[in-house]
Amino acid sequence: MIAVGIRVLKFGGSCLKDGDSLRKTVEVIKNAGKDIVVVVSAVSGVTDALIKAIDEALESENTVLGNIRSIISMHEKVLSGFPEYLRKSIIDKIVEKFSELKRYLYGVAYTQELTRPVKAAILSFGERFSALLLSAVLENEGVKSKACEADDLGLVTDENYENATALIDVASRNLKESLLPLIDSGTVPVVTGYFGVTRGGRVTTFGRNGSDYTAAIVAVALDAEKIELWKDVDGFMSADPKIVSDVEKLDRLSYYEAAELSYFGARIIHPRTFEPLLSKGIPVSIRSILDPSFPGTTITPQGYIHERVIKSITYNRSIGVLRVHGPGVGYKPGVIAQIGQALSSSGINIYSILTSQTSINLLLDKKDIRRAMEVLSPLKEGTITALTPEEDIALVGVVGEGLMKRKGIFGQMFSRVAKKGVNVEMVSAGASEVAYYFIVKEKDLDATVQAIHDWMIDR
Repeated sequence: MIAVGIRVLKFGGSCLKDGDSLRKTVEVIKNAGKDIVVVVSAVSGVTDALIKAIDEALESENTVLGNIRSIISMHEKVLSGFPEYLRKSIIDKIVEKFSELKRYLYGVAYTQELTRPVKAAILSFGERFSALLLSAVLENEGVKSKACEADDLGLVTDENYENATALIDVASRNLKESLLPLIDSGTVPVVTGYFGVTRGGRVTTFGRNGSDYTAAIVAVALDAEKIELWKDVDGFMSADPKIVSDVEKLDRLSYYEAAELSYFGARIIHPRTFEPLLSKGIPVSIRSILDPSFPGTTITPQGYIHERVIKSITYNRSIGVLRVHGPGVGYKPGVIAQIGQALSSSGINIYSILTSQTSINLLLDKKDIRRAMEVLSPLKEGTITALTPEEDIALVGVVGEGLMKRKGIFGQMFSRVAKKGVNVEMVSAGASEVAYYFIVKEKDLDATVQAIHDWMIDR
Protein backbone atom coordinates (compact mmCIF):
# COMPACT_ATOMS: atom_id res chain seq x y z
CA MET A 1 0.00 0.00 0.00
CA ILE A 2 1.32 3.46 -0.95
CA ALA A 3 0.21 6.19 1.41
CA VAL A 4 -1.28 9.34 -0.13
CA GLY A 5 -0.46 12.83 1.05
CA ILE A 6 2.65 12.01 3.06
CA ARG A 7 4.79 14.99 4.03
CA VAL A 8 8.43 14.81 5.07
CA LEU A 9 9.47 17.34 7.71
CA LYS A 10 13.19 17.75 8.24
CA PHE A 11 14.51 19.68 11.25
CA GLY A 12 18.05 21.04 11.24
CA GLY A 13 20.36 21.32 14.22
CA SER A 14 19.29 24.92 14.83
CA CYS A 15 15.80 23.58 15.57
CA LEU A 16 17.30 21.58 18.45
CA LYS A 17 19.78 24.03 19.93
CA ASP A 18 17.97 24.70 23.22
CA GLY A 19 14.76 24.04 25.11
CA ASP A 20 12.83 26.83 23.38
CA SER A 21 13.75 25.58 19.90
CA LEU A 22 12.84 22.02 20.84
CA ARG A 23 9.41 23.14 22.08
CA LYS A 24 8.77 25.00 18.81
CA THR A 25 9.82 21.92 16.85
CA VAL A 26 7.45 19.71 18.84
CA GLU A 27 4.59 22.18 18.25
CA VAL A 28 5.19 22.17 14.51
CA ILE A 29 5.06 18.38 14.46
CA LYS A 30 1.93 18.25 16.64
CA ASN A 31 0.17 20.71 14.31
CA ALA A 32 1.28 18.92 11.13
CA GLY A 33 -1.52 16.40 11.19
CA LYS A 34 -1.38 12.79 10.05
CA ASP A 35 0.86 10.99 7.57
CA ILE A 36 4.16 12.68 8.29
CA VAL A 37 7.73 11.49 8.56
CA VAL A 38 10.29 13.51 10.51
CA VAL A 39 13.97 13.58 9.52
CA VAL A 40 16.31 15.06 12.09
CA SER A 41 19.85 16.45 12.17
CA ALA A 42 22.17 16.28 15.15
CA VAL A 43 21.64 18.73 17.99
CA SER A 44 23.36 22.03 17.17
CA GLY A 45 27.11 21.76 17.77
CA VAL A 46 27.21 18.00 18.33
CA THR A 47 28.77 17.05 14.99
CA ASP A 48 31.59 19.53 15.63
CA ALA A 49 31.98 18.06 19.11
CA LEU A 50 32.27 14.57 17.63
CA ILE A 51 34.95 15.77 15.20
CA LYS A 52 36.83 17.26 18.16
CA ALA A 53 36.48 13.99 20.07
CA ILE A 54 37.98 12.08 17.13
CA ASP A 55 40.90 14.49 16.75
CA GLU A 56 41.70 14.41 20.45
CA ALA A 57 41.32 10.62 20.68
CA LEU A 58 44.09 10.34 18.09
CA GLU A 59 46.28 12.29 20.51
CA SER A 60 45.34 10.65 23.81
CA GLU A 61 42.86 8.17 25.25
CA ASN A 62 42.57 10.43 28.30
CA THR A 63 40.34 12.80 26.32
CA VAL A 64 37.60 10.30 25.51
CA LEU A 65 35.50 10.40 28.67
CA GLY A 66 35.70 14.19 28.95
CA ASN A 67 34.45 14.64 25.41
CA ILE A 68 31.63 12.17 25.96
CA ARG A 69 30.54 14.02 29.10
CA SER A 70 30.60 17.27 27.13
CA ILE A 71 28.34 15.82 24.41
CA ILE A 72 25.93 14.45 27.02
CA SER A 73 25.71 17.89 28.61
CA MET A 74 24.84 19.41 25.19
CA HIS A 75 21.76 17.18 25.08
CA GLU A 76 20.92 17.97 28.71
CA LYS A 77 20.95 21.67 27.77
CA VAL A 78 18.41 21.09 24.99
CA LEU A 79 16.11 19.45 27.54
CA SER A 80 16.34 22.33 30.00
CA GLY A 81 12.91 23.36 31.23
CA PHE A 82 11.37 19.95 30.59
CA PRO A 83 10.20 17.80 33.54
CA GLU A 84 12.97 16.12 35.51
CA TYR A 85 11.56 12.62 34.98
CA LEU A 86 11.54 13.16 31.21
CA ARG A 87 15.09 14.59 31.12
CA LYS A 88 16.39 11.66 33.15
CA SER A 89 14.58 9.09 31.00
CA ILE A 90 15.92 10.56 27.74
CA ILE A 91 19.48 11.02 28.97
CA ASP A 92 19.50 7.43 30.25
CA LYS A 93 18.54 6.22 26.75
CA ILE A 94 21.24 8.38 25.17
CA VAL A 95 23.86 7.21 27.66
CA GLU A 96 23.12 3.59 26.71
CA LYS A 97 24.01 4.43 23.11
CA PHE A 98 27.10 6.33 24.25
CA SER A 99 28.70 3.03 25.29
CA GLU A 100 29.01 2.14 21.60
CA LEU A 101 30.48 5.56 20.78
CA LYS A 102 32.94 5.16 23.63
CA ARG A 103 34.20 1.87 22.15
CA TYR A 104 34.78 3.53 18.79
CA LEU A 105 36.71 6.43 20.32
CA TYR A 106 38.87 4.19 22.48
CA GLY A 107 39.57 2.07 19.40
CA VAL A 108 40.81 5.18 17.60
CA ALA A 109 42.92 6.13 20.63
CA TYR A 110 44.51 2.69 21.03
CA THR A 111 45.29 2.14 17.34
CA GLN A 112 46.18 5.77 16.61
CA GLU A 113 44.41 5.23 13.30
CA LEU A 114 41.19 6.56 11.81
CA THR A 115 39.66 4.82 8.82
CA ARG A 116 36.93 6.48 6.76
CA PRO A 117 34.30 3.89 7.78
CA VAL A 118 35.10 4.40 11.46
CA LYS A 119 34.95 8.18 11.12
CA ALA A 120 31.56 7.94 9.40
CA ALA A 121 30.27 5.60 12.11
CA ILE A 122 31.35 7.99 14.88
CA LEU A 123 29.84 11.04 13.19
CA SER A 124 26.50 9.26 12.77
CA PHE A 125 25.93 9.28 16.52
CA GLY A 126 24.80 12.91 16.57
CA GLU A 127 21.68 12.02 14.59
CA ARG A 128 21.16 8.79 16.54
CA PHE A 129 21.05 10.78 19.78
CA SER A 130 18.77 13.53 18.43
CA ALA A 131 16.28 11.01 16.99
CA LEU A 132 16.01 9.34 20.41
CA LEU A 133 15.62 12.70 22.11
CA LEU A 134 12.95 14.12 19.79
CA SER A 135 10.96 10.89 19.64
CA ALA A 136 10.87 10.64 23.43
CA VAL A 137 9.69 14.25 23.82
CA LEU A 138 6.97 13.67 21.20
CA GLU A 139 5.78 10.58 23.07
CA ASN A 140 5.62 12.61 26.26
CA GLU A 141 3.47 15.18 24.41
CA GLY A 142 1.00 12.50 23.36
CA VAL A 143 2.36 11.96 19.83
CA LYS A 144 2.92 8.30 19.01
CA SER A 145 6.48 8.18 17.72
CA LYS A 146 9.47 5.94 17.03
CA ALA A 147 13.16 6.74 16.57
CA CYS A 148 14.37 5.09 13.34
CA GLU A 149 18.03 4.77 12.39
CA ALA A 150 18.85 5.00 8.69
CA ASP A 151 21.06 1.92 8.65
CA ASP A 152 18.34 -0.18 10.30
CA LEU A 153 15.82 1.14 7.76
CA GLY A 154 18.06 0.09 4.88
CA LEU A 155 18.97 3.48 3.40
CA VAL A 156 21.58 1.88 1.18
CA THR A 157 24.34 3.95 -0.45
CA ASP A 158 27.53 3.52 -2.43
CA GLU A 159 30.85 3.22 -0.58
CA ASN A 160 31.85 6.88 -0.61
CA TYR A 161 32.04 7.31 3.15
CA GLU A 162 32.17 11.12 3.27
CA ASN A 163 29.90 12.09 0.36
CA ALA A 164 27.76 9.05 -0.28
CA THR A 165 25.09 8.66 -2.93
CA ALA A 166 21.94 6.71 -2.17
CA LEU A 167 21.17 3.66 -4.31
CA ILE A 168 17.66 4.93 -4.89
CA ASP A 169 15.96 1.74 -6.06
CA VAL A 170 17.04 -0.49 -3.20
CA ALA A 171 16.88 2.31 -0.61
CA SER A 172 13.34 3.22 -1.71
CA ARG A 173 12.17 -0.36 -1.46
CA ASN A 174 13.62 -0.74 2.04
CA LEU A 175 12.33 2.59 3.31
CA LYS A 176 8.86 1.92 1.99
CA GLU A 177 8.73 -1.47 3.69
CA SER A 178 10.00 -0.03 6.98
CA LEU A 179 8.16 3.29 7.21
CA LEU A 180 4.73 2.79 5.65
CA PRO A 181 3.50 0.37 8.35
CA LEU A 182 4.48 2.91 11.01
CA ILE A 183 2.70 5.76 9.22
CA ASP A 184 -0.40 3.63 8.64
CA SER A 185 -0.52 2.84 12.38
CA GLY A 186 -0.52 6.55 13.25
CA THR A 187 3.11 6.59 14.38
CA VAL A 188 5.45 9.47 13.52
CA PRO A 189 8.82 7.97 12.47
CA VAL A 190 11.76 10.17 13.52
CA VAL A 191 14.44 9.21 11.01
CA THR A 192 18.13 9.94 11.45
CA GLY A 193 19.44 12.24 8.74
CA TYR A 194 22.99 12.66 7.42
CA PHE A 195 24.00 9.01 7.04
CA GLY A 196 23.22 5.78 5.27
CA VAL A 197 24.76 2.32 5.00
CA THR A 198 26.62 0.32 2.36
CA ARG A 199 25.41 -3.06 1.13
CA GLY A 200 28.07 -4.51 3.40
CA GLY A 201 26.63 -2.79 6.48
CA ARG A 202 29.12 0.05 6.96
CA VAL A 203 27.93 3.55 7.77
CA THR A 204 28.40 6.32 5.18
CA THR A 205 27.69 10.04 5.46
CA PHE A 206 26.28 12.62 3.05
CA GLY A 207 28.39 15.59 4.14
CA ARG A 208 27.34 18.72 6.03
CA ASN A 209 23.62 19.52 5.71
CA GLY A 210 23.27 15.93 4.48
CA SER A 211 20.00 15.51 6.38
CA ASP A 212 18.34 17.54 3.60
CA TYR A 213 19.47 14.84 1.18
CA THR A 214 18.08 12.16 3.52
CA ALA A 215 14.73 13.94 3.51
CA ALA A 216 14.70 13.91 -0.29
CA ILE A 217 15.46 10.17 -0.41
CA VAL A 218 12.68 9.41 2.09
CA ALA A 219 10.26 11.61 0.14
CA VAL A 220 11.02 9.83 -3.13
CA ALA A 221 10.68 6.41 -1.49
CA LEU A 222 7.26 7.27 -0.07
CA ASP A 223 5.96 9.29 -3.05
CA ALA A 224 5.53 12.21 -0.67
CA GLU A 225 3.53 15.22 -1.75
CA LYS A 226 5.90 17.74 -0.13
CA ILE A 227 9.12 18.25 1.82
CA GLU A 228 9.43 20.91 4.51
CA LEU A 229 12.98 21.80 5.53
CA TRP A 230 12.78 23.57 8.90
CA LYS A 231 15.74 25.80 9.72
CA ASP A 232 16.46 29.10 11.50
CA VAL A 233 16.11 31.23 8.34
CA ASP A 234 13.03 32.42 6.45
CA GLY A 235 14.30 30.96 3.18
CA PHE A 236 16.43 32.26 0.33
CA MET A 237 17.13 35.98 0.02
CA SER A 238 18.14 38.25 -2.85
CA ALA A 239 21.56 38.58 -1.16
CA ASP A 240 23.28 37.96 2.14
CA PRO A 241 21.75 40.34 4.75
CA LYS A 242 25.16 40.48 6.44
CA ILE A 243 26.36 42.47 3.40
CA VAL A 244 23.19 44.02 1.96
CA SER A 245 20.68 45.76 4.23
CA ASP A 246 17.68 45.89 1.88
CA VAL A 247 17.45 42.24 0.85
CA GLU A 248 14.22 40.74 -0.42
CA LYS A 249 12.84 37.35 0.55
CA LEU A 250 12.35 34.98 -2.37
CA ASP A 251 9.03 33.17 -2.39
CA ARG A 252 9.81 30.86 -5.34
CA LEU A 253 12.85 29.22 -6.92
CA SER A 254 13.42 26.34 -9.31
CA TYR A 255 15.38 23.23 -8.37
CA TYR A 256 18.24 24.44 -10.55
CA GLU A 257 18.37 27.94 -9.06
CA ALA A 258 18.32 26.63 -5.49
CA ALA A 259 20.99 24.03 -6.28
CA GLU A 260 23.31 26.66 -7.80
CA LEU A 261 22.81 29.02 -4.86
CA SER A 262 23.55 26.20 -2.43
CA TYR A 263 26.52 24.69 -4.26
CA PHE A 264 28.64 27.81 -4.47
CA GLY A 265 27.45 30.03 -1.66
CA ALA A 266 24.23 29.96 0.36
CA ARG A 267 24.47 27.14 2.92
CA ILE A 268 20.72 26.95 3.34
CA ILE A 269 20.19 23.57 1.71
CA HIS A 270 22.36 20.62 0.71
CA PRO A 271 23.01 21.14 -3.04
CA ARG A 272 22.44 17.46 -3.81
CA THR A 273 18.96 17.48 -2.30
CA PHE A 274 17.40 17.86 -5.73
CA GLU A 275 19.17 14.89 -7.39
CA PRO A 276 16.71 12.23 -6.18
CA LEU A 277 13.74 14.61 -6.53
CA LEU A 278 14.09 15.20 -10.27
CA SER A 279 12.27 11.99 -11.14
CA LYS A 280 9.26 12.84 -8.95
CA GLY A 281 9.13 16.65 -8.98
CA ILE A 282 8.30 16.85 -5.28
CA PRO A 283 8.12 20.49 -4.08
CA VAL A 284 10.40 21.63 -1.26
CA SER A 285 9.73 24.50 1.10
CA ILE A 286 12.23 26.21 3.39
CA ARG A 287 10.52 27.09 6.68
CA SER A 288 11.74 28.99 9.73
CA ILE A 289 11.36 27.53 13.20
CA LEU A 290 11.62 31.12 14.46
CA ASP A 291 8.46 32.11 12.57
CA PRO A 292 6.41 29.00 11.70
CA SER A 293 3.61 31.12 10.20
CA PHE A 294 5.89 32.52 7.47
CA PRO A 295 5.57 30.53 4.20
CA GLY A 296 9.29 30.72 3.36
CA THR A 297 10.68 29.80 -0.04
CA THR A 298 9.02 27.14 -2.19
CA ILE A 299 11.26 25.25 -4.62
CA THR A 300 9.77 23.36 -7.56
CA PRO A 301 11.05 21.79 -10.79
CA GLN A 302 9.32 24.50 -12.83
CA GLY A 303 11.20 27.76 -13.12
CA TYR A 304 10.00 31.22 -14.06
CA ILE A 305 11.79 34.27 -15.38
CA HIS A 306 11.60 37.27 -13.07
CA GLU A 307 11.16 40.65 -14.76
CA ARG A 308 14.69 41.60 -13.69
CA VAL A 309 15.99 38.06 -14.44
CA ILE A 310 18.47 37.87 -11.54
CA LYS A 311 16.82 36.58 -8.39
CA SER A 312 19.76 36.28 -6.02
CA ILE A 313 23.45 37.04 -5.60
CA THR A 314 25.59 34.50 -3.82
CA TYR A 315 29.28 34.32 -2.94
CA ASN A 316 31.96 32.08 -1.51
CA ARG A 317 34.96 33.40 0.42
CA SER A 318 36.41 29.90 0.77
CA ILE A 319 37.28 29.49 -2.91
CA GLY A 320 40.84 29.60 -4.24
CA VAL A 321 42.34 29.11 -7.67
CA LEU A 322 45.21 26.78 -8.54
CA ARG A 323 46.64 27.66 -11.95
CA VAL A 324 48.24 24.75 -13.77
CA HIS A 325 50.66 26.08 -16.40
CA GLY A 326 52.23 24.40 -19.39
CA PRO A 327 52.43 24.69 -23.19
CA GLY A 328 49.22 23.25 -24.59
CA VAL A 329 47.80 21.96 -21.28
CA GLY A 330 44.39 23.30 -22.24
CA TYR A 331 44.03 21.16 -25.35
CA LYS A 332 46.28 18.12 -24.94
CA PRO A 333 44.15 14.99 -24.51
CA GLY A 334 44.13 13.42 -21.06
CA VAL A 335 45.70 16.25 -19.07
CA ILE A 336 42.49 17.39 -17.34
CA ALA A 337 41.49 13.78 -16.73
CA GLN A 338 44.89 13.08 -15.17
CA ILE A 339 44.58 16.13 -12.90
CA GLY A 340 41.01 15.23 -11.92
CA GLN A 341 41.95 11.66 -11.07
CA ALA A 342 44.92 12.72 -8.95
CA LEU A 343 42.87 15.20 -6.93
CA SER A 344 39.85 12.92 -6.61
CA SER A 345 42.04 10.11 -5.26
CA SER A 346 43.17 12.52 -2.54
CA GLY A 347 39.64 13.54 -1.65
CA ILE A 348 39.95 17.03 -3.17
CA ASN A 349 36.83 18.37 -4.87
CA ILE A 350 37.08 20.58 -7.96
CA TYR A 351 34.32 23.19 -7.98
CA SER A 352 34.96 24.30 -11.54
CA ILE A 353 37.60 24.35 -14.29
CA LEU A 354 38.42 27.19 -16.68
CA THR A 355 40.98 26.54 -19.39
CA SER A 356 43.11 28.36 -21.92
CA GLN A 357 45.79 26.95 -24.19
CA THR A 358 48.56 27.44 -21.63
CA SER A 359 46.70 27.30 -18.33
CA ILE A 360 44.12 25.19 -16.52
CA ASN A 361 42.48 27.10 -13.69
CA LEU A 362 41.08 24.92 -10.93
CA LEU A 363 38.55 26.35 -8.49
CA LEU A 364 39.14 24.55 -5.19
CA ASP A 365 38.38 25.05 -1.55
CA LYS A 366 41.10 27.28 -0.09
CA LYS A 367 41.93 24.68 2.52
CA ASP A 368 42.77 22.22 -0.27
CA ILE A 369 45.05 24.47 -2.36
CA ARG A 370 48.38 23.57 -0.73
CA ARG A 371 47.58 19.88 -0.60
CA ALA A 372 46.52 19.98 -4.26
CA MET A 373 49.92 21.46 -5.14
CA GLU A 374 51.62 18.54 -3.40
CA VAL A 375 49.40 16.02 -5.19
CA LEU A 376 49.96 17.55 -8.63
CA SER A 377 53.66 18.31 -8.17
CA PRO A 378 54.77 14.90 -9.59
CA LEU A 379 52.96 15.74 -12.85
CA LYS A 380 55.42 18.59 -13.46
CA GLU A 381 57.78 16.04 -14.96
CA GLY A 382 55.51 15.93 -18.01
CA THR A 383 53.21 18.50 -19.57
CA ILE A 384 52.86 20.76 -16.51
CA THR A 385 55.59 23.33 -15.97
CA ALA A 386 54.32 25.31 -12.96
CA LEU A 387 51.62 25.47 -10.30
CA THR A 388 50.51 28.90 -9.06
CA PRO A 389 48.08 29.36 -6.17
CA GLU A 390 45.79 32.38 -5.76
CA GLU A 391 44.05 32.53 -2.42
CA ASP A 392 43.12 36.18 -1.86
CA ILE A 393 39.99 35.87 -3.99
CA ALA A 394 36.26 35.27 -3.65
CA LEU A 395 33.68 33.88 -6.02
CA VAL A 396 30.51 35.81 -6.83
CA GLY A 397 27.50 34.26 -8.52
CA VAL A 398 24.29 35.68 -9.91
CA VAL A 399 21.40 33.25 -10.25
CA GLY A 400 18.13 33.39 -12.14
CA GLU A 401 16.16 31.64 -14.85
CA GLY A 402 16.68 33.30 -18.24
CA LEU A 403 20.18 34.63 -17.60
CA MET A 404 21.56 33.30 -20.87
CA LYS A 405 18.63 34.64 -22.90
CA ARG A 406 18.50 38.30 -21.82
CA LYS A 407 20.80 40.47 -23.95
CA GLY A 408 23.04 43.07 -22.37
CA ILE A 409 22.53 41.98 -18.79
CA PHE A 410 26.17 41.12 -18.06
CA GLY A 411 27.52 44.27 -19.69
CA GLN A 412 25.29 46.40 -17.49
CA MET A 413 26.17 44.42 -14.38
CA PHE A 414 29.94 44.57 -14.92
CA SER A 415 29.70 48.28 -15.73
CA ARG A 416 28.16 48.88 -12.31
CA VAL A 417 30.87 46.75 -10.65
CA ALA A 418 33.63 48.62 -12.53
CA LYS A 419 32.29 51.94 -11.20
CA LYS A 420 33.21 50.66 -7.75
CA GLY A 421 36.81 50.24 -8.89
CA VAL A 422 36.54 46.45 -8.84
CA ASN A 423 38.41 44.34 -11.38
CA VAL A 424 36.75 41.07 -12.46
CA GLU A 425 39.51 38.47 -12.75
CA MET A 426 37.83 35.39 -14.18
CA VAL A 427 34.39 34.61 -15.59
CA SER A 428 32.50 31.33 -16.00
CA ALA A 429 29.39 31.36 -18.17
CA GLY A 430 27.45 28.63 -19.93
CA ALA A 431 28.10 25.80 -17.49
CA SER A 432 24.64 26.47 -16.08
CA GLU A 433 21.66 28.08 -17.77
CA VAL A 434 20.61 29.75 -14.52
CA ALA A 435 23.92 30.93 -13.04
CA TYR A 436 26.86 33.14 -13.95
CA TYR A 437 30.03 33.19 -11.86
CA PHE A 438 33.07 35.43 -11.65
CA ILE A 439 36.03 36.02 -9.36
CA VAL A 440 37.15 39.21 -7.61
CA LYS A 441 39.74 39.97 -4.96
CA GLU A 442 38.43 39.05 -1.54
CA LYS A 443 38.83 42.64 -0.32
CA ASP A 444 36.39 43.76 -3.05
CA LEU A 445 33.68 41.17 -2.31
CA ASP A 446 31.32 43.26 -0.18
CA ALA A 447 31.45 46.21 -2.58
CA THR A 448 30.80 43.89 -5.53
CA VAL A 449 27.76 42.20 -3.97
CA GLN A 450 26.31 45.56 -2.88
CA ALA A 451 26.88 47.10 -6.33
CA ILE A 452 25.14 44.23 -8.14
CA HIS A 453 22.23 44.20 -5.70
CA ASP A 454 21.72 47.97 -6.04
CA TRP A 455 21.73 47.63 -9.83
CA MET A 456 19.41 44.62 -9.68
CA ILE A 457 16.83 46.43 -7.52
CA ASP A 458 17.04 49.59 -9.62
CA ARG A 459 16.28 47.79 -12.88
